[in-house]
Amino acid sequence: MADRIGAPPRAWQRMLSGRRLNLLDPSPLDIEISDIAHGLARVARWNGQTSGEHAFSVAQHSLLVEAIFSRLVTAASPEARLAALLHDAPEYVIGDMISPFKSVVGGGYKECELRLQRAIHLRFSLPAELGVGLRKDIKRADQVAAYFEATQLAGFSVAEATQFFGRPRGISADSFDVTPRTVTWAQNAFLKRFAALEALHANRS
Repeated sequence: MADRIGAPPRAWQRMLSGRRLNLLDPSPLDIEISDIAHGLARVARWNGQTSGEHAFSVAQHSLLVEAIFSRLVTAASPEARLAALLHDAPEYVIGDMISPFKSVVGGGYKECELRLQRAIHLRFSLPAELGVGLRKDIKRADQVAAYFEATQLAGFSVAEATQFFGRPRGISADSFDVTPRTVTWAQNAFLKRFAALEALHANRS
């Protein structure tokens, strides 16, 4: 919804928690996990072009990526697993921009996404910038998740999915449930997993 003509410029969004998050200069103090879970559970992956009664949300995708990451990196710390769960957390504000649209608009959106990601990491006691190795491991899990979603939900052939995301090796889709769930299920499951990982992370700190 557009602001009223003549209204002062606005770069913040009001969250249901009552926080006002400034997108130009996001403060960790204005980030709440309840807002993240609420938003991600209502953002559809693949622009909603998936089979099933419900959309496959970014919250569900985040849970899938963390599960795959934990399977691929068996010695991963709670901190690393929490980073994997939150890898798409900025999308609670900016939405899930599909790759074809990113190619159209260019990279300007990326700076906004990175500012949000840094603030989210700081809010939950993670490094503002993840190490190269951890970023690569999370990206690998993200691509495996994308392959499973593409072939099981988004109508991609195996050949197409392999071309764009790579063929997963040593890990089977049978081990993971990608059935699209309700918004309430996704939101609650995300919050539950976050609480478990945060508790483990806090105990190690």
